[in-house]
Amino acid sequence: MPAFSPINHKMIQAPVGPGQELYSKRGAMLAYVGRVRFEPTATAGAGIGGMIGRAVAGESAPLMHVTGQGSAMFGHGGLHVNVVELAGDTLYVEADRLLVYDASLQAGTMFMGEQGGLSGVIRGQVTGQGLFTTTLTGHGSCAVLSHGGVVELPISPDRPVHVDPQAYVAHRGQVRNKLSTSLGLRDMVGRGSGEAFQLELSGHGLVYVQASEKKI
Repeated sequence: MPAFSPINHKMIQAPVGPGQELYSKRGAMLAYVGRVRFEPTATAGAGIGGMIGRAVAGESAPLMHVTGQGSAMFGHGGLHVNVVELAGDTLYVEADRLLVYDASLQAGTMFMGEQGGLSGVIRGQVTGQGLFTTTLTGHGSCAVLSHGGVVELPISPDRPVHVDPQAYVAHRGQVRNKLSTSLGLRDMVGRGSGEAFQLELSGHGLVYVQASEKKI
């Protein structure tokens, strides 16, 4: 079946059918065609252990299990929606930015220190994103929310990318991340540029950066 189809910048349409079940942010359905059912779920296919793990990690946004035969349209709060196609790799994204994803994708959580060591932990605390993030792995589609849409910036060993932590949306690939700072005396007295902290991503992959410094 086809992947998610953008209707405009703030709405997508997703097919639903046998073998094409979905998980979506609870309350994000805008319209549907056919016989489609929406049921709240606490496990999102990951079992009780996965549910407890996400709850402990603070990555447990309320979700719906979408089944039946037809198609459904999703959006949330007038935010921009971007479709990401996974081909066996992993997307790292905050749970509250996930609008909808194929149920075939395996959802999990990752400790921030795994990709950035102590810097990853500090980054999570400084940016308010916490110590864990959500992962989606496998083959399938997902859609993420952002303020003002996103730009996709490639990351390579000779071309690390520096991102404002508040503008960071998600990343994929073999990427290390760390929080860098240019904090100086002017920042200490409130006369700095306002860009004292940046998120540095290096390795091989892609980072999604939104057109705003506003969190979801």
